[in-house]
Amino acid sequence: MNALRNRVQLIGHLGNDPEIKNFDSGKKLAQLTLATNEVYKNDQGEKVEETQWHKVVAWGKTAEILEKYVTKGKEIAIEGKLVHRSYDDKNGEKRYITEVVINDLLLLGK
Repeated sequence: MNALRNRVQLIGHLGNDPEIKNFDSGKKLAQLTLATNEVYKNDQGEKVEETQWHKVVAWGKTAEILEKYVTKGKEIAIEGKLVHRSYDDKNGEKRYITEVVINDLLLLGK
């Protein structure tokens, strides 16, 4: 049951090419944005499409796969966990970020 406590599954399209960072330790980080779409009918019966944007990160082999095979617009399915972190920007203001850290990746489409 512990595996269900912090688990996110998303299917969506990349909003940009993955941004890859290589560290001196040999670790690789991929950062990207993923768009998920929801379609529903409002109270007037009109079709409404709503897009949510998600910050997504991947490390190691998963980052390598994203770098090699995934580009802007590509549809992927991911499973991961939500992570919250903060940092101080160049003006000294505290900024907060919520992102999905990928544990598993599936390439969809052609």
